[in-house]
Amino acid sequence: MAIVTVRRQDGSEAGTLELSDSVFAREPHRSAMYAAVQQQLANARQGTHATKNRRLISGGGKKIWRQKGTGRARQGSIRAPHWYHGAVAHGPVPRSYRQRLPREVRRLAMRSALSEKLANGHLIVLDQISFSEPKTKAFVAMLDALGIAAARSTLFVSVTRDDNSYLSSRNLQQVGMLPAQGVDVVSVINCDWLVLTREAALHLEAILV
Repeated sequence: MAIVTVRRQDGSEAGTLELSDSVFAREPHRSAMYAAVQQQLANARQGTHATKNRRLISGGGKKIWRQKGTGRARQGSIRAPHWYHGAVAHGPVPRSYRQRLPREVRRLAMRSALSEKLANGHLIVLDQISFSEPKTKAFVAMLDALGIAAARSTLFVSVTRDDNSYLSSRNLQQVGMLPAQGVDVVSVINCDWLVLTREAALHLEAILV
């Protein structure tokens, strides 16, 4: 079992938490992480790009000049692709970029991402996160107490959303907050520090073990 120190918002220790090695202390599987990132980024694409081909562009129905005898190259339409304001040949068409990844590969990728954060010392488990009122200054003080105020990006994950915590962090560009039910591999990999509440850590362990 991986033993993690649980901390309070003021930075003090609040005991320890035993987490499963298979979720938080395994050897990161790079191929699974890469596949999960590729799938998530591909599924986020809208695929609505399009250009007008000769069927969609208006005009050009009449032959410009006769086929022979003019001394000019034969042309059939002013909407041919090589004409100015002409159609686009072999342009992009709307399509779906959606990819499917086996469920076990997605789970393996998340386990690997969490294990890598813990191995690098960039995972913090909080006893809880709550504020009596929305106040950015109080949130910054918590970051200072945890030693991550200078981080480029920090992701907080909790099971239940505390509105005061969300409003307190909303003005901080480097801070993000996600529910444990919606955390994804890309968000975990991209953040410098991952902060889980005790409940969130146990929730992730339960669904990934």
